Amino acid sequence: MVDPCTIPWLTIIGIGEDGLAGLSEASRKALAEAETVFGGERHLKLAGVDGRGKSWPVPFDAACVLARRGRPTAVLASGDPFWHGAGGSLAAHLSPHEWIAHPSPSTFSLAASRLGWTLETTICIGLHAAPFERLVPLLSRGARIICLVRDATAAIDLARWLDARGWGASKLWTLSALGGPRERIIESRANSYEAESAVSPLAVAIEADGRTGLPRASGLADDLFRHDGQITKRPMRALAMSALAPRPGETLWDVGAGSGSISVEWALAGGTAIAIEAREDRASNIRTNAEAFGLAHKVSVVTGSVPEALASLESPNAVFIGGGLDAALFDVVWSQVPSGTRLVAHSVTLETEALLSGLQQKHGGDLMRIEIAHAAALGRYRSWEAARAVVQWSAVR
Repeated sequence: MVDPCTIPWLTIIGIGEDGLAGLSEASRKALAEAETVFGGERHLKLAGVDGRGKSWPVPFDAACVLARRGRPTAVLASGDPFWHGAGGSLAAHLSPHEWIAHPSPSTFSLAASRLGWTLETTICIGLHAAPFERLVPLLSRGARIICLVRDATAAIDLARWLDARGWGASKLWTLSALGGPRERIIESRANSYEAESAVSPLAVAIEADGRTGLPRASGLADDLFRHDGQITKRPMRALAMSALAPRPGETLWDVGAGSGSISVEWALAGGTAIAIEAREDRASNIRTNAEAFGLAHKVSVVTGSVPEALASLESPNAVFIGGGLDAALFDVVWSQVPSGTRLVAHSVTLETEALLSGLQQKHGGDLMRIEIAHAAALGRYRSWEAARAVVQWSAVR
């Protein structure tokens, strides 16, 4: 006998522009047996769902589906529900035995197959509700990117955004209603783009051509950041990032963040950063920099002083203290972070240098003095102009 508790009550179905004809037998059976079918108005129309159909709330909220728990229910989503779809949001609230999914080809898969692009070498990103700046770390000459966008107006805005930032020569393809009778593909360039006739669902494919894009190594140019002079300079930032050793998914506390340049580079390496800054004007610069690099979703800013600003923060994997370090601040940070946390601190004063020397004796780690000089004019000749020496201490809690 089959235990009814093991029979999924929810079926998550990916549907394409070909409607019921493109669905598997299992998907059609689940639709026929469902008491309630949730989806967008377009999905419900494609599936020919009658009065059982319920349109998604805007913004999306899984509560209406969860309220049906235990009753035969189906959810319709575009293509693959687990690629920029509702699948992940729903599954996060459910036990594995409660649901089953029947995906269809995603818009990304269909777009790549129409263009002859290998999907594993193509960047895929959803820009329905995300700023175009999310593309900043991804753009480089020759990069192939498929973007899901809201509508034709958003596609035009995207082309203008690319053109304004030096990517106007990029080839663009507007791919609308893929897999159905309304399918249409239009090729153009960003600097001469038109998409008024495009219909949803809509993807824009980009073959980038223009600027060189952001370097992938740490130590970005200082002039890429908005700052008031309070910034960890490029060579020191590269050395700090090497010692911090970022890994995807890790969290950084950037204490006394200044311009947030360390937070930005940490986020570019795949982590999330919490920038703690006492001054509101500098906190504003951090937000601006995070937004400019398309990292506002990965860099959060806490305005305040330690220790109050550290209250209730997510535990970090690493901590950077670029300035303002004293014994009291160190004791607060060191006492709050978990074992295994990597800590890197910089000093430019004799007093803080002495503190770091003592901390290295007590806690171990590496102590390094960094002296850098740049060539500069001296009359008709050139000479070395020394930058202020920096002492770096790196240790593991």
